[in-house]
This record gives sequence, structure tokens and C-alpha cells, in this order.
Amino acid sequence: MYSGKCLCGTVSIRINGSISDIIHCHCSLCRKNSGTAYATNGFINAADFEIISGQNNLSTFSFKPGRNRHFCTRCGSPVYSSNDQDPTRFRIRLGIIDSDIGERPISHNFVSSKANWEELDANLPRYDGLEPNRK
Repeated sequence: MYSGKCLCGTVSIRINGSISDIIHCHCSLCRKNSGTAYATNGFINAADFEIISGQNNLSTFSFKPGRNRHFCTRCGSPVYSSNDQDPTRFRIRLGIIDSDIGERPISHNFVSSKANWEELDANLPRYDGLEPNRK
């Protein structure tokens, strides 16, 4: 079981099953929707998904007919995506999950669309907090 919430905590979710097909998506749509170099997504069974609180604070945006992105109206956090052609499963943004995730990503997808500044195998310093010179 996994639990999570949006940035402001208004929308809380629970997943009573596993997450499959986790990928790092570098397509321009995921980059724009997440505001980052890529989005990490996985699939869940719709029957395993539960909105614990904040249902009234969810809104939907459909960039393409039948493909729906559900997000918190208060903080803008993407919560999940649904596809009318496959109502049995949802795509979840793993960043919303607060629990430790047992499954692991299987691939980087749409790398031909990746941000030109993104280096997938960059050997950059790593810090537990902010970088040392940040104020």
C-alpha cells in the first residue's frame, strides 16, 4: 500500500496495490506539465486507487481528447492521469507518493525530446541538503 498527498496536503491518496512500468519520461508534454527535465510515472490499477481527502479540490485538464490530467486546484500538483481508452488503470506521478516505493524505473523514454541541458549520466556532486554556496 502507498499513500501520498499534493504539495499543500489538500488532496490525499492511497494506492492499495503495486506500481508497474515506472519510467522517466522526457517528452515535451511531461516536461511542461512537471516543470522539470522529466517526469517519473508509473501505472496503477484504477480499482486500487483511492482519494482519501480533497476530491472537491481536484480539477481535470485534457490536452488531448480522452487523456485527462487530474491536479489539485489549490497548489497545482499533478495527482494522476487517466485515459478514456483504458479506464482500468491510471498513471501516477511518483513524486506525489510519500511512502517508500518498492518498484523501480525500467527506462528513460522519449530521450530524443529531452531538454538540451539534461545530461542523463552526468557525474555531478551530490549533497544531502542545499549546495554549499546557496543562500
